[in-house]
Amino acid sequence: MNNLKCAIRQLAKRPGLTAIIVLTLALGVGANAAMFSLAHQVLLRPLPVPEPDGLVNLSSAGPKRGSVSCNESGDCDYVFSYPMLRDLERERLVLDAFTGIAAHRAFGASIAAPGTEAVAGVGTSVNGSYFQVLRLAPALGRLIGPQDEPRVGEGRVAVLSYDYWQNNFGGDRGVLGELLTVNGQSMTIIGVAPAGFSGTTIGQRPQVFVPLTMRWLMEPYFPDDDESRLSYWAYLFARLKPGVDMQQAENAINVPYRAIINDVEAPLNTGGSEQFMKGFRERTLVLEPGARGQSSTPENAAMPLTLLLGVTALVLLIACVNIANLLLARGAARAGEMAVRASMGASRRAMVAQLLTEAAVLGLLGCLASIPVAAATLGVISAVMPSEAAESLQIGLSPAAIQFAVGVSMVTVVLFGLFPALAATRTAPVEILKEQVGKQSGGRGMARFRRGLVTAQMTFSMVLLVLAGLFIQSLSNLANVDLGLRADPVATMSISPVLSGYEPERSLQLFERIEEDLAALPGVVSVSSAMVGVISGNNWGGNVSVQGFEAAPDADTNAQYNSISDGFFRTLQIPLLAGRDFTDADVAGRPRVAIVNESFARKFGYGADVVGKRMATGSGGELDIEIVGLVKDAKYSDVKDDVPPQYFLARRQDPELGFLSFYVRSDLAPEDQLAAMSGVISAVDPNLPVSSLSTLPGVVRDTLYLDRLIGLLSSGFAMLATLLAAVGLYGVLSYSVTQRMRELGLRQALGATPGRLLGMVLGQVGLMAVTGGAAGLILAVVLGRTAEALLFGLTGYDPAVLAAAIAVLGAVVFAAGFVPARYASKVDPLEALRYE
Repeated sequence: MNNLKCAIRQLAKRPGLTAIIVLTLALGVGANAAMFSLAHQVLLRPLPVPEPDGLVNLSSAGPKRGSVSCNESGDCDYVFSYPMLRDLERERLVLDAFTGIAAHRAFGASIAAPGTEAVAGVGTSVNGSYFQVLRLAPALGRLIGPQDEPRVGEGRVAVLSYDYWQNNFGGDRGVLGELLTVNGQSMTIIGVAPAGFSGTTIGQRPQVFVPLTMRWLMEPYFPDDDESRLSYWAYLFARLKPGVDMQQAENAINVPYRAIINDVEAPLNTGGSEQFMKGFRERTLVLEPGARGQSSTPENAAMPLTLLLGVTALVLLIACVNIANLLLARGAARAGEMAVRASMGASRRAMVAQLLTEAAVLGLLGCLASIPVAAATLGVISAVMPSEAAESLQIGLSPAAIQFAVGVSMVTVVLFGLFPALAATRTAPVEILKEQVGKQSGGRGMARFRRGLVTAQMTFSMVLLVLAGLFIQSLSNLANVDLGLRADPVATMSISPVLSGYEPERSLQLFERIEEDLAALPGVVSVSSAMVGVISGNNWGGNVSVQGFEAAPDADTNAQYNSISDGFFRTLQIPLLAGRDFTDADVAGRPRVAIVNESFARKFGYGADVVGKRMATGSGGELDIEIVGLVKDAKYSDVKDDVPPQYFLARRQDPELGFLSFYVRSDLAPEDQLAAMSGVISAVDPNLPVSSLSTLPGVVRDTLYLDRLIGLLSSGFAMLATLLAAVGLYGVLSYSVTQRMRELGLRQALGATPGRLLGMVLGQVGLMAVTGGAAGLILAVVLGRTAEALLFGLTGYDPAVLAAAIAVLGAVVFAAGFVPARYASKVDPLEALRYE
């Protein structure tokens, strides 16, 4: 306790130094705590279920023929057909290895509580074992069980998520038995999921869970494929029985699985090559740890988050070096005090304990100050992310991150305070008392050590400057990508009447009315619509047959598809190169027509003369579609991806469309245009939810949020690190000049010119800069090569970026070193020789 009181008094005597150390620590630890919180949530945190380590995910890599539909729950190796799910559930060997197998599939939902308008949300279809496998207990009522999915199309019950129950029903316990309209279907509410549980897919927060047998009513735009073994869409996971390890379970489940693959499904995969069939018959089930659920988000985010964690770790190292230098200077200044204490009988152990107590208090203050820094950093991250992604992830400062901040703060200050404490107490008291000066304990050795620390700061700063430069240049390259269309000033929105119970004929009438009402808005130049949103991350495609193109077995005949209205190319200003656009005459019942892009024409061996050729969707079908136009290549799903072969069909010739995105080119301000578009939908049907209401440049910007986030954070952290390095350099040089005051005065008295003294100090700066900068460049090139997968349009050792980083660090180092160097050159010899 005495040590603590003394530590507080000592720190209060030097408020400026204390504030600098606390601020430095807060910035370094706060940045690390923020990134750790995000990484923990996305990459490390297990599902909030009992014994999550007992869960395993099922996958089966290998060739698949037929329809494959995957989403954020994982890539297409993880999806299975509905019949395969039911087969595995029935197998006795499976029951010997697992307590049960769970299946799930997320879907877009239009949800209407009693007496309220429908809102767009997310639902999850689950089988009867889903909640049992997770071992969850309901917050209210009961959860979906095997009795709730008797047959396909039956099981009209729903379980609410806890958050949806609280936010939309006010936690009303009388909600049980009420009807909830989900995608036009009336569902009886039977229960509420436990608090904290938001499904098994990171990045999705479903509001409602329904039986898997209702999947075809929840997603009516998908075909009735419940009996098809060539339709893969369900994600599966299981729980191991006690005493069964993953390898044993994998061996057990592969016995029935291989039998089903070879005896039942292989005969259905006709038309494939010998190589394809060999690969299909050799497919096996693979089990993977499932404690963190099933999601593609961790895999996609692992490299960016690891990189940003590394960047913030370098910032923390630079902060630590600054703290170590400050504590060394503080210890040197207190060397006389320590000598007096020692001469009065204080042991070295007691003095070290006192100094470490002061460091611990600094660590605690820095930890408290780091929490708002971390929260602000996470706020910036949330602001950069698309609103839907930020809401689904619910980014916040987790308890684990706060524990991390406490641990890092204390370890940092105590670890980097230990050496200064030892240094301050190791010199013999008689020598210090004899000198009677505030000379740095340790002499030249300690000075070299401090210069080494600053050199390390420059190394780390160079690394961060190069990485920041790479990501900023990558973002600049993305901003200058030719999209093949003009995004500004286009506004867009999406509706899904099929999810609100609209029949196909009624949906088509609705689409026509909405286009007419949008075209009638003041300032509107043109209006169009498309089934697949432009540059929205969505893909829709399949194999095609083209007149004159002979496809070899297993040849790639895939092309991306969109169904559009006439005026689509005019609205987005995509040039028509040959042929014609769609017209009002291209309707159902008339000959089917298509327009293709340049990549499509090249892939199938044509140029502009592709116009007039015939094609078909699928392989080997009748060529019943005439290609009537050729358009310039334009980005389809993602700004980074190459333009794929693409064909467009006339929207009015597709009577089954149940959802559309609308595009409006207008002279109005964006906010006015978006409000007017939303008003059109409200006037037509107030119960029809609007989603993805945005400008097209906003859509493009959202697809690049990860690049913008990395660029923003890396540049911000690089600036912070360089500033800290500059402060450290300034402090070391200022202290060095002060300690060498008499030497400098003596040099001047012996004839050294001010310019020579200036050059001497700047030469010291230059040596540290060259050493640290060179080491930093080597390390930056290595890390840059590792990060090339995140860069667009440049290498990890781009010469322009390296030159810019050298120039920035050189300028900062010169600015930080010039003031102490100039002071050294202006020393008055008489005053310097009298200096104590």
